[in-house]
Formats: sequence, structure tokens, C-alpha cells
Amino acid sequence: MDSPFLMMNLLSAVYWFDEALQAALKEAGIPNVSRAQSMLIANISAGEHRATRIARNLGVTRQAISLMLSELEARGIVELVPDPADRRARIVRFAEQANDTRRAAAKALQYLEVKLVERIGLPAYHGLRDAMRMDWGDPPRVPPEALEGPEAATAQPSSI
Repeated sequence: MDSPFLMMNLLSAVYWFDEALQAALKEAGIPNVSRAQSMLIANISAGEHRATRIARNLGVTRQAISLMLSELEARGIVELVPDPADRRARIVRFAEQANDTRRAAAKALQYLEVKLVERIGLPAYHGLRDAMRMDWGDPPRVPPEALEGPEAATAQPSSI
């Protein structure tokens, strides 16, 4: 996609990764994983083990994550175990029988990054990665005056 809005291009990039990840998971014997579930699996593969942080990363509620985790737990993909550092909390990890899923997800994501470097070049990849790792702060409030007038619909950062 070549949208004038960065948000749409970011979504296209997420879908590019997710479609390839879902295909890899299907080949590893994990069919019918929703986009939200594959994004949850990607979080776990990246080392995130707290449901509240996964929810924040995905921009969904803790309840939505709990529902997805219950579905994946019933399928034997993940398990919730007591957190040794906090007895009140539980951590999410791949179930023992899902080690192939974990490996497939991690290898697929690594492979996709290599392919992305081949396609866009190392400098662009590093710039993209570094920009995505930065703390952008809380989402800003868009003031009403920014929504007024015809120039608001067409103004782009490159023209500001």
C-alpha cells in the first residue's frame, strides 16, 4: 500500500508480517490461527510473558487477552503458570507440546526480517526498527483547530 497516511502503511507492514507468520504456523501444524492470536503468539515468541503487557502491546483489553489465552490454552499452544516472582500473578508461556510452534514462530519472524532487509536495504531496515523502538509518548490529543479547513485533509509531514 502506498497511502499518504503513515498509519495505513504501518498496518500494511503488520499484515505483511502476520500473513507470512500465519502461513508458517499453519505449515507447522497450527491451522486457523486468527490475526489477533498470531500477534499474541508473536509477543510470547519475543519474550513477553505477562498478559497485561501483551494486552498493552496489542492495544486490547486484558479481558480480550484472557479470552484468546483460554482458546490457545485449550488447543495446547500456551499455558498459564504461577509467576515465581509474584504469587498473585501468572505468566504465559508456550506449552511443552507447543515447542514446535514456538520455534516455528521465532524462525519465521527472523526469516521475515532477513527478507525485509533484502527488499528494503539495511539502512532503511535499521531506520524503521529504530523508529519503532522509540518511545513516542502518550498519544497526543488532536485539537479541534487541526480538523478545520481543507488543508487539514491533505497536510503531510513532508509538506509541513
